[in-house]
Amino acid sequence: MGLLLILAALRTFSIDGGASSAQAHVGKTGLGSFAGHEHLVLAQNIQGEVALDPEDLPKSSVDLIVDARSLEVSPEGEPNDDAPKVQQVMRGPEVLDTARFGTIHFGSTSVSGRQVSAGVFDLVVTGELSLHGVVKPLTLPVHVEVRGSSLVASGKFTVKQTDFGIEPTSAAGGLVKVADEVGLSFRLAARAP
Repeated sequence: MGLLLILAALRTFSIDGGASSAQAHVGKTGLGSFAGHEHLVLAQNIQGEVALDPEDLPKSSVDLIVDARSLEVSPEGEPNDDAPKVQQVMRGPEVLDTARFGTIHFGSTSVSGRQVSAGVFDLVVTGELSLHGVVKPLTLPVHVEVRGSSLVASGKFTVKQTDFGIEPTSAAGGLVKVADEVGLSFRLAARAP
């Protein structure tokens, strides 16, 4: 009976792609950066699972997959309807090369943290991020709220494109360049069966 109670504490939540969001803020740098503009990239297809054990947080885990071909450049802030052109370059062989590397994957290797209040947790999730055919360790803070059968996880972190073999693009003869560091934020909604 004791074993059943322990197993019951671990709950698995499936990501609701329609209610989840992730975005990348791609900045600019270089001598001519005053003339360039920033890009907002939105993930349209997020799948995966979150296993949470409130009684024993290290038993928790996260497994996420983003369809790289579903990444879209937001038209917001893009001059002259540039979003489709920027999106084509982003998905193309010079940047993400989504024809060869169709998915972005994050799998946790450890979870730690604390319960802040009933159903609310501040966690540190360590794992491996697979992007552009390169796998790198990643540690990120995650705020989790559980209400009944629903879970919402949110957080922010940064990655360097060059860490994943991506050379930031440039324009105007190299005077305007996409910044190497990309800020990412996410809000994942998930439900338990």
